[in-house]
Parts: sequence; structure tokens; C-alpha cells
Amino acid sequence: MNIKFDLFPQGKTKALTMSYDDGQKFDRKLVSIFNKYGIKGTFHLNSGTLDKEPFINSSEVAELYKGHEVSVHTKTHPFLNCIPVEAIVEEVIEDRKALESLVGYPIKGMSYPFGVYNEKIIEIISSLGIEYSRTVVAHHDFCIPDNFLKWHSTCHHDDNLMELGEKFLNYKYDGKLKLMYVWGHSFEFDRNNNWDLIENFCRLISNNSDIWYATNIEIMRYIKALRSLEFSANGDIIYNPSAITVWINVNGKALEIKSGQTIKL
Repeated sequence: MNIKFDLFPQGKTKALTMSYDDGQKFDRKLVSIFNKYGIKGTFHLNSGTLDKEPFINSSEVAELYKGHEVSVHTKTHPFLNCIPVEAIVEEVIEDRKALESLVGYPIKGMSYPFGVYNEKIIEIISSLGIEYSRTVVAHHDFCIPDNFLKWHSTCHHDDNLMELGEKFLNYKYDGKLKLMYVWGHSFEFDRNNNWDLIENFCRLISNNSDIWYATNIEIMRYIKALRSLEFSANGDIIYNPSAITVWINVNGKALEIKSGQTIKL
């Protein structure tokens, strides 16, 4: 019998992704730290606050976040459970439009302002083309979400970050992928005078051959591609209908399955 387990790209068994909200000027320093250590981040921006102090300028968005991901955080950062449906639609779709015009690619991700969401909000944002959205719930684990529109993090960066990082590094692959997902706001490092925390974490976690460093959208798209794999009844034929190359572990060996490829084991 062929025993099959999921793998991340190039057969890696772990992934790290970072998620930061609001787009204040302190993102400049945070991005520079990420770039220094090869860490990938997703930055959730409010287009209605761009070009206002202390937020970044719209003219720098594309270059500043190059190599990372820009994502929706609504236009003006309201409590989505306190405004009409029509206002929710406007907050999300206008943020998408404005940010897409700056970065030049479709934006399909989001984080909930103040972490507020419910089933109605999820239904609305999904109808507006949003495919994932991060909450502010921390599970202190390294699990992959069942529902990406209720994507909980491993931790906020002020919540035992280094201890969890060490635990993540020490994890031994047993057939289950592990994802470390850290969130926060860049202004918190400045307010709390703890820029050394994120620098030390990035230094600790970087340049590890077992870890895939990815944006939120890259993680989501890859996992969805893995979940779309089609297997024969005998389990000896695998078809990849997605546009993304994926890897799985078959009897202890990494197997690459390219987009549109059918493999006979």
C-alpha cells in the first residue's frame, strides 16, 4: 500500500508566514528586517488612511511590499458587525480596488478589522472575491486551517514568540505539515521598544532547509491545490487538476506532481 502525506514545495515539511495590519510607517523597518532574513509577510492595508500620518504613502506601496503580499483590511477600519451590509460591501470592495490599482495584481486576502467577524460577514466578503481572512484568535499551535475565511494564527508576536519559534524548529515530521503563523502591527515594536524581538525571531527562524517562507496567499493557494488532488480508487493514480505544482510524500519519498500531471505509482 502506498502511504501518502502532504508536503510543502520542494518537499519541505514546515512553513512560516507573517501577517501585519494597518500599514503604518513602521512597516518600512519591518519589511527591511524581513528582507534581510528572507522572511515573507502579508500586509493588510486600509486604503483610506494612506498618505496620512502615521501611515505609509500610496506611492510607495508597490515598491515597499515587493516580494511580499498586500491584502485587504477594509477602507477605513470599521467594526464590520456595527455597519449595514451595504457599508461592508463598500469597505471591502473599495479597498480591493484601490490597493489593486497600486500593486497591479488581484487581491484575494483580508484580515478582519479589530478581529471582528461572524457568519454573515464571512458570507459577504466571500461574495466579494475574498478567499481568506485572518482573525485575531491565537491557537498556539502549528495547524493548517480547515476554513481559510476563519484563519487563526499561531500567535501575536508578543505572545511567547521565541518559545513557539523554538518549538516549531524542533518539530519532527510525522506525516503532518506544520505552519507557524505570526501576526501583529509594526507600530507595536516602536511603542514597546522591542524591535530586537522580531529581529531575533527572524534570525532564529531563517535559512532553514525544512521551512517554506511564504505569504498568506501562497500558503492558501498551495493548500487548496493539495486538497484538489484526485486519487484513483486503488490509490495508485494521482491527478493534479490545479495550476500549481505540489509535492506529496509516498512511502517516505517526496514526489512532485506538476500542474495538469497524472502520475501512476
